[in-house]
Amino acid sequence: MSIGAILLVVLILLLLGAIPVWPHSRSWGYAPGGTLGTLLLLILILVLLGYL
Repeated sequence: MSIGAILLVVLILLLLGAIPVWPHSRSWGYAPGGTLGTLLLLILILVLLGYL
C-alpha cells in the first residue's frame, strides 16, 4: 500500500469517529467532522493528482 492510501484510510476512520453521537460530544457541533472532512478532501485530491 502506498502512503497516500494509508493516509486516506486513517482519515476516513477519524471522520467516522468524529460524528457527534455520544452525549458528551453533541455540543461540539460540526467542527470535528468539518475539519476532518476538509483534510480528507485535500488528501483525496492529492492522491488523485499523484502528489502522494
